Amino acid sequence: MTMTLEQTAELAGAIRSEVGKAIVGMDDTIEHLLIALVAQGHVLLEGPPGTAKTFLANCFAHATGLDFGRIQFTPDLLPGDILGSNLFNFQTSQFTLTRGPIFCELLLADEINRTPPKTQAALLEAMQERRVTLDGESHALGDFFMVVATQNPIENQGVYPLPEAQLDRFAFKLLIPYPSAEEEAKIVSRFGERSGPQKPADFGIAQIASPDAIAGAQAAVKQVTLAPEIIEYAVSLVRATRESADLAGGASPRAAVLLSNAARARAALQGRNYVIPDDVKALATATLRHRLMLSPAAEIEGKLVEDLVSGLIDETEAPR
Repeated sequence: MTMTLEQTAELAGAIRSEVGKAIVGMDDTIEHLLIALVAQGHVLLEGPPGTAKTFLANCFAHATGLDFGRIQFTPDLLPGDILGSNLFNFQTSQFTLTRGPIFCELLLADEINRTPPKTQAALLEAMQERRVTLDGESHALGDFFMVVATQNPIENQGVYPLPEAQLDRFAFKLLIPYPSAEEEAKIVSRFGERSGPQKPADFGIAQIASPDAIAGAQAAVKQVTLAPEIIEYAVSLVRATRESADLAGGASPRAAVLLSNAARARAALQGRNYVIPDDVKALATATLRHRLMLSPAAEIEGKLVEDLVSGLIDETEAPR
């Protein structure tokens, strides 16, 4: 299915409205999820408990028509619990693949930092190459495969910080704050009279996209022109993170690639066939915040990565 940029923008608007039937005050987060979907990226959601991170992922999958899978990460989880395994069938005298929950289209990796690095590493190949290898045999996960992981920033006991290699595979890290007083009143009004588990369908969220439509939207992104000046701007911004005295570690070339692809996706969702510097600026913080490490001096001074990224955006000359 071939989709025009106008149709892509209309589809994105319809998905926003549909998810908004249940989710309050997360318009920017929903926008980033849409960008990640059509740019074929992954998203890390960080926020305190009870801020609807899990429900957001479920509603998004329901509206987009993606096959939803969930893994609750725990300290005793093993790689085989994620990937699956080959089990011997005594009736056929052959090994049969028992697929794990990773074989889906949108995978919710809930509280991903509660499992040891050995188990976290089971996602590395899947996130980068969209395939898994079991007993030497590769199994494709498909072009729609997307990981939406969650973690709680409050607790520091019983958690395992994600290694840099894992973090670098996420296109965005999005911070989910507590809602405003007005938003919280809407949440209580919307959810307060309901009891028991809540599903997207309970709020009238319907599937309004199909695999063909998603594929068409991903193809539409390729119609967007990424001018050499925009590429140079994105690269300059990423390289500036490696030269900052306040940062002990900068962003990798993968960050520049993901930032450029996400900027094209943002333009496509707005119906434009060209990328502007504002696309790069709007996505820079979400793309870079989890890839940067503060220097010891910057940590002592209480500096924030987000403020440093904002400063780099201001200092890096954008094309006109």
